[in-house]
Amino acid sequence: MGLELPVPMVRDGAGAPRAPGAGWGWSSPSPWCGMGLDLPVPRCRMNVGVAHSEVNPNTRVMNSRGIWVAYGISVGALHVVLLSIPFFSVPVVWTLTNVIHNLVMYVLLHAVKGTPFETPDQGRARLLTHWEQIDYGTQCTAARKFLSISPVVLYLLTSFYTKYDPAHFLVNTSSLLSVLLPKLPQFHGVRIFGINKY
Repeated sequence: MGLELPVPMVRDGAGAPRAPGAGWGWSSPSPWCGMGLDLPVPRCRMNVGVAHSEVNPNTRVMNSRGIWVAYGISVGALHVVLLSIPFFSVPVVWTLTNVIHNLVMYVLLHAVKGTPFETPDQGRARLLTHWEQIDYGTQCTAARKFLSISPVVLYLLTSFYTKYDPAHFLVNTSSLLSVLLPKLPQFHGVRIFGINKY
């Protein structure tokens, strides 16, 4: 009664005809895999390289595309916001930028432990800080070098723009040491006086 569409002739790899839908499964040549549409079109491929295959995504987040640029832009935006406050002088703004940056860096990299993701690593990352998880703990990688050099560059800029004032210098130096010392390889996994042990 109704309109019947012709069934397309499907051929296997050797050119022999076969029934539509026979033996296609996961290696279906149809881009509509699993929809029951067996049309003679190019093979359906897996999206290799699209999804991460990391057990713990925290290990590679600092190596992902654009994260260093976003980091620099966020520090610059913090500085511009602080500059827009009318009663702050330029040296105070630079010191505040440095101290806020180092405080946030300390909290996010050296104080908070575990991962925000559900990881199948049997809880191994639960007792590690984000700094200890970066690149699976391998020292001197590009991400670790970047995160170690950026506070030093900000410190040098701050020292220059505060004209090496002793009060600003003391605050900025102590702030720098609070984020540089935990990054040293000698302190990897070390909890001084048991602080942040659990």
